[in-house]
Amino acid sequence: MVRIALFQENTGIDPGRNAEELAQAADQAAEGGAAMLFTPEMSNLLDRDRERAGQNLSSERDDRVLAAMREAAARTGLWIALGSFAFANADGSRANRAVVIDPAGAIRTSYDKIHMFDVDLADGESWRESNVYRAGDRLGLVEDTPIGRLGLSICYDIRFPALFDALGRAKCDAIAIPAAFTVPTGTAHWHILQRARAIEASAFVIAAAQVGQHEDGRRTYGHSLVIDPWGEVLLDMGGESAGVGFADIDLARIEEVRAQVPSLANRRVIVE
Repeated sequence: MVRIALFQENTGIDPGRNAEELAQAADQAAEGGAAMLFTPEMSNLLDRDRERAGQNLSSERDDRVLAAMREAAARTGLWIALGSFAFANADGSRANRAVVIDPAGAIRTSYDKIHMFDVDLADGESWRESNVYRAGDRLGLVEDTPIGRLGLSICYDIRFPALFDALGRAKCDAIAIPAAFTVPTGTAHWHILQRARAIEASAFVIAAAQVGQHEDGRRTYGHSLVIDPWGEVLLDMGGESAGVGFADIDLARIEEVRAQVPSLANRRVIVE
C-alpha cells in the first residue's frame, strides 16, 4: 500500500504566495505519510489578465516557484507531480507544462498540454488557450514513481480518448489528470470522464484540481479525485475549499482488475 497526497488549490495571481502554499502542502503531505504529492493545473500562477500574468512568468530554468518545489521535494523526501506550471518560452510563447520531481529535487520528466481549451460556454464564459499557450506533441511518462509507471495529462486532455489509449498501451499504472475545470463543465462531466479514463486504462487516476473563487475572477469546480482501476472513487475532496487530502493506493489492484477485464490485452487496431 502506498499513500499519496493531493493538494486541492486556490491559486492566485502572486507566484510568491502560491510558492508558500505549495511548500506548506508538501510539508503536510510528508507529515501525513505520503510518498508522493500531486498538485493541480496552473499551480504556480492562475491569472486570466495576460499582460499582468506575463510580468510574473519565467522560463522553467528561472521559475522561483519550481525552484521552491524542487527544494521542498529534497527537504521532505517526496516525489512531487506538479500538475502544471505556466512557463515562458524563449520564442515568446507560453507553455502549460506538467513537471515531475523526484526526492532528490531532480526533474524527472515534463509534459506540455496537447489539447487547448478553445470554447464558448452557454453561460457566457469564453476561453482561447491557443491564443496564449503552445501545444505539446508528445506523451509524458515516468517509469519508477512510488505508484509505478505514471502517465501525464492536463485538464482538457481528458476529452480526447486517443491520448489515453496511448497511455493505456504504455501500460501506465496511474495517470495524472490535474485540472482547473470550470464549474459548468465540472458539474456535467468531471466525475464521469475521470472514472471512464480509469476504467479504460485499468489504472489509477489521480486528479488534483483547482477550487473556488480565484483572484482573477474565475471560479473552478474542485472535487480532486483518486479513482481505482475498477472505477471506484477512493477520494473526493469536494467543491468548497482548498487543502491536502490523502489516499492509499493498493498496487495489487491493477493486476486484479486487468485479469478480470483484460481490455488492454484484447485491444484491436481498427483500420478505417
